[in-house]
Amino acid sequence: MELVVRMSGAVEIVLEKLVERGYFKTKSEALRAGVLELGREYHLFEDPEVEKALVVKKIRQLEQQEKEGNAKFTKLDDVIKEAGLRRNDFE
Repeated sequence: MELVVRMSGAVEIVLEKLVERGYFKTKSEALRAGVLELGREYHLFEDPEVEKALVVKKIRQLEQQEKEGNAKFTKLDDVIKEAGLRRNDFE
């Protein structure tokens, strides 16, 4: 996702100081860290919908990498067999 954000006042000053003092390399990095911290504060990472969305996003990313030839996958059944596990351990 790309996003354009305009900031002024205290938010702008704090953001600039975070980068100037070396806490973050860029303003974008500082903003990402802030959003993640808000997610932790409001327990969003414990929300099943958020977890599901993260899994779906990762699967789509991996599928795209596979289409582009940048990833090679092993079937789950092959991994289970090789590890000596049982299929019902994953259901």
